[in-house]
Formats: sequence, structure tokens, C-alpha cells
Amino acid sequence: MRSRFDQQLALLNRELIEMGALCEEVIAAAAKALMEGDTVLAAQVTPRAAGIDQKERDIESLCLKLLLQQQPVASDLRQISAALKMITDMERIGDQAEDIAEIIGFLNGRSGEECAFVGHMARAAISMVTGSVDAFVRQDVTRAHQVIAKDDVVDEDFRKVKATLIDWIAQRPDDGEYALDLLMIAKYLERIGDHAVNLSEWVEFSVTGVHKHDGV
Repeated sequence: MRSRFDQQLALLNRELIEMGALCEEVIAAAAKALMEGDTVLAAQVTPRAAGIDQKERDIESLCLKLLLQQQPVASDLRQISAALKMITDMERIGDQAEDIAEIIGFLNGRSGEECAFVGHMARAAISMVTGSVDAFVRQDVTRAHQVIAKDDVVDEDFRKVKATLIDWIAQRPDDGEYALDLLMIAKYLERIGDHAVNLSEWVEFSVTGVHKHDGV
């Protein structure tokens, strides 16, 4: 019985890794489309993100089977509950990549390179998602902490983006719509960073049994 359970836990890990890889792909595609003003690539983000939604359903079903059909011990329960939390954040990462791609369609071929901090923010957000998935694969709490710390970089970039675009609108009021579109994209990137932090916090919980917000 335990052998069968361990096999299903291994399958759960593989499914989470695959879902994380899909998240990395859609963010990278959205960021590349943004930096190059590529509306064709942006249009490909939504079909790719559909795979994330399917993975969420598959993993949720597997977790429920593990809980209902097996007899998990405390460490197993941590892993399963962490997985259920993580897939919610991954699904939202996919949604936000789609939102970014949709806005790119309104930029009329202009790229995010006109505001350098947006590009830096996109690269940092991708790195955070990649790092959180890597931390999960390795069950590496130190790596998870590195991802959490990197959120300060994304937040600071967002502050710089806002300041830059406020000046942009003041100096070029006729170009305000473009600036507001970039600001919305930056906000989605900030949220992606927040979700990557959540992923890393759940990785830490799955390893240690302690979550940052325990007792808060």
C-alpha cells in the first residue's frame, strides 16, 4: 500500500514540475512579446496557458485521491496541502501572463523597451518563478528564501516604473494610453512576483512544516 502511495506522490511531484514549467513558458513568451512588440507571439500565450488550467484540474484530482484513498502521515499531508496551494498560485500566474499578452495587442506594435524598468521587472519575475519551481524540485529551503528576497527587487522596479510613467504622462499627455497600458503590465508582473513568493513559502512549509503566516 505504501509503495503505491509513494508512486502517486512521485507522480504529484512530476505534475507540479510540469505545471511550473508551463508557467515559465507563458511568462517568458509574454515578456518576449512585450519587449519585441510581437503581437503574433502574444496571441500564442492564451492557448499555451490552457495547459496550465488542465494541469490544475489534474493535480487537484490526484491530491483528492491521495487524501481519500490512502492513509497519509503528517509529512505526506504537508506535501499534498502545499501542492493544492501551489497550483492555485500557478494558475493565477498563467492568468496574469494572459492579461499581459492581451494588453500587448493594444500597443500597436510598440514594445516595452521604451520603459527600461518594465523589461528588468519582467526578467526578475521570470527568475522568481523559475527559482520557486527549482526550490520545489530540490526541496531547497535556502533557494526558496532567495526567491522571497528577490521580491524586493520586483517591488522596487515597480516603484520606478510608476515614477517613470507618471513623468511620461506629464510630458507626453497624448501618449498617456500607452503609458497606462505599460503600468498595467507592470502591475501584473508585480503580482506574478507575489505568486512566486507564495510558491516558495509553500515549498518551505512542505519541507519544514512551518509556514510564514502560522500564528499570525
